[in-house]
Amino acid sequence: MLGDSLLYLRLGFHHIADLAGYDHILFVAALTIPFTRRDWKRLAVLVTAFTVGHSITLALATLRLVQVPSALVEALIPATIVATAALSWRTGSPGHEHEPVSVGRYLMATAFGLIHGLGFSTYLRSLLGDEESLVLPLLAFNVGIEVGQLLILAIVVGIGALLVPRVLSRRVWVLTLVGATGGLALLLLGQRLTALG
Repeated sequence: MLGDSLLYLRLGFHHIADLAGYDHILFVAALTIPFTRRDWKRLAVLVTAFTVGHSITLALATLRLVQVPSALVEALIPATIVATAALSWRTGSPGHEHEPVSVGRYLMATAFGLIHGLGFSTYLRSLLGDEESLVLPLLAFNVGIEVGQLLILAIVVGIGALLVPRVLSRRVWVLTLVGATGGLALLLLGQRLTALG
């Protein structure tokens, strides 16, 4: 049983950290870009909101209590990245760096988490097959996702700490990363909308 839990934990970690399926990495990066180590409380609020959202739909969809066409979910995920990148641009712009996280942004992160949880569940459901007990695999997979998410967050904040302000200004750092994540997400969105059509 412990071996199975560790297996699903590893699978959850690899799913979010897999460079081949980079959409979830882009989302966590877009969420993290404007924050520094000093902003850990504000970042914790947003990450917690996202976690709450994706934990709910991961559980509901894996248990088949909610079903949404996977092609629609796959198209919505890059849309959440584009929106998050746009908000990160505003958060990182002069005069907004240390504003408290608004309730609206907290709710947005939760709603986006709901969408990403549906995406995670498609993958997890394909792994489970005829597994009788879903609780432990579901919990372990979710923990694996969280570990991967925290690693991505730490990498983005860590690179930012190394580069800002020694190499780049905060504004250049934010705009460069927001442009990269938002641009890649737009390309991904175009591809997935074409596949939907």
